[in-house]
Parts: sequence; structure tokens; C-alpha cells
Amino acid sequence: MAHAALLHCSQSSRSLAACRRGSHYPAPSHVPRHSRRRRRAVVSLRPMASSTAQAPATAPPGLKEGIAGLYDESSGLWENIWGDHMHHGFYDSSEAASMADHRRAQIRMIEEALAFAGVPASDDPENTPKTIVDVGCGIGGSSRYLAKKYGAQCTGITLSPVQAERGNALAGAQGLSDQVTLQVADALEQPFPDGQFDLVWSMESGEHMPDKRKFVSELARVAAPGGTIIIVTWCHRNLDPSETSLKPDELSLLKRICDAYYLPDWCSPSDYVNIAKSLSLEDIKTADWSENVAPFWPAVIKSALTWKGFTSLLTTGWKTIRGAMVMPLMIQGYKKGLIKFTIITCRKPGAA
Repeated sequence: MAHAALLHCSQSSRSLAACRRGSHYPAPSHVPRHSRRRRRAVVSLRPMASSTAQAPATAPPGLKEGIAGLYDESSGLWENIWGDHMHHGFYDSSEAASMADHRRAQIRMIEEALAFAGVPASDDPENTPKTIVDVGCGIGGSSRYLAKKYGAQCTGITLSPVQAERGNALAGAQGLSDQVTLQVADALEQPFPDGQFDLVWSMESGEHMPDKRKFVSELARVAAPGGTIIIVTWCHRNLDPSETSLKPDELSLLKRICDAYYLPDWCSPSDYVNIAKSLSLEDIKTADWSENVAPFWPAVIKSALTWKGFTSLLTTGWKTIRGAMVMPLMIQGYKKGLIKFTIITCRKPGAA
């Protein structure tokens, strides 16, 4: 099945406003309403021919433990060098590459994602989100930022006990203990009732999910009627209509990245769009922000080559060192057009 085209937003040829708009997909009227009993699809490096006709995907043995161990081991190093936001930054091509610029770019990534999704500004208190879940929260950088921005209650979930403990300590130190709580939980089996959150936020955690359909289904389940869902994640490129799989060299490159970062099979932006459509989600939009994050990985590598970065890396552990060794492969994947830094936003239908 041919994949829907993803808007490629180039700073050199289109305005930033156009990049924010991305591609918009109307919700199909013939698809049944969201149900937790819907069968889940296997997500692989091939396009999903039918998101409702395939067997549920299962996590590879040890995946959850590997993810938790990686972040238990590496989060302190990241915070020491980069601060509490564990995600890409959003850049203009003219921006300088100082560490301060990178940290500002990480904040800008949050703001750009909110703007792209059409989340009301903080000066519109009647319509701003009051309850937020941060799925794959790291040490809670986004959780605390969003809680302060909107005066909201924010709950973060992570597989890493070290991240949850550190994030709660930071919330306490910033006087946010009454607003921000981090806990250890599985994004595919979230410990929340249906319809609890006005804003469902996932900043670079979807790539760790072995069952992308179950992942999006859980995001939709915990979203309140009319609530906004924001997914910012790593994808592989959309397949051409004549293709049934990525090329062998592309699959090989992704496998090397997966092995280092405890990632299951990747999917394309169009796969996410198809899943959202099948769940009757509305106002589906997506955009490719790969060019806007291009300075990020070179900056991470540069920081690792400083004396502080190098000596800190040596004190972490093999998981972190192995991750550092494959960072150039991320740059290679972006340059080849294989890896796409993608935002997908949508809205859960309002109450009938």
C-alpha cells in the first residue's frame, strides 16, 4: 500500500510557519471509535499493510530491562553536561552552536511542538491543559517545564528507577512537588484510568516502543475527550510505492543503532498516521523536522570529546560507552535521508 506523503519542511525553501503546519490528515468517518480491545499490529521495518489485521507485536526479550539499565546508567552523565532535557533541540540554520544555544534549542523544541499541535498559550488559562502525562519522561525536564508553563498537574512515567528518583528530587528542589510526580511505569500498560489527561506528551520515547499501535492506543486511552496527543519521535523514511522494505544497507544501519540504544523495529511517519486514523483520532498532523535538529548530534559528539565529557563517560558503564560509539551513525542516517525526526499530533474526539 502506498504511504501518504510526509511534508518535508526545508528552512531554505519554506518558512518556519509552513514547517509548523506540516501535513494534516482528516479523521476517516468509516473507522470505528477507539477501543482498548482492538487487535494490535506488528510494527516492523516494512510498511503495515493493514493495521487491524495483524497479530500483536511482542517486546524482544530483555528490552525493557535494557532500556531501564541504559538510562539508569547514563542519565547522570547527560544531566551533568546537558542539563535536564534529554531530547533534541530545534534550531534555525543561522543559530550558533554554543552549549547555551543547544539548551535554548531544547526548550524551543518543546515550544515548537506545542505550537504545532495548537495547544493554547499560557495566557489563555481557561483553555490550557490542567492535567498532563509525560510518557517517557527522563528526569522530568518536560514535566517540570510544562507544569510551570501552564500551572498544571503533570505525571511522568519512565522505566528507569534512577530517572524517577532524580526527577522527583528536582521537582522538590524547584518547589514543584505538588504539581509534578514521576513514577516507574510501562508506556504500553499505563497505570491510569481512561480519559485522565488534557495533554498527552511523548518526547522521543516512541522509538523504544516494540508495539507502536499499542503505544498510540494507550496514549489515546488516557487522553481526555478532546485532549491533545503530541508524539515527537525517530522514524525511518516513508517507503516509495514500489518498495516493500527498506534497502539492505538501510536495515543494516538501523540495526546497529537499535543494538546500541535498545530500540525495537522502527516504523515510518505514515505508519503513525495510519495508526492514528484507525483509532479515529482527529486533526492528525505530521511534519519532518530533521533539518531543524541537524546540529544536535554533532554537538553531542563534541561534548563527549571534551575532557569533562570523556572522563565522565569512562565512569558510567558499557551501555553508555556503546551508545556513544554509534552516535556518528545517527548523523549518517540523517544525512542519507533514512532517519526522520518526526512530530505527529492529533486530538481525541470529544465526548458525544
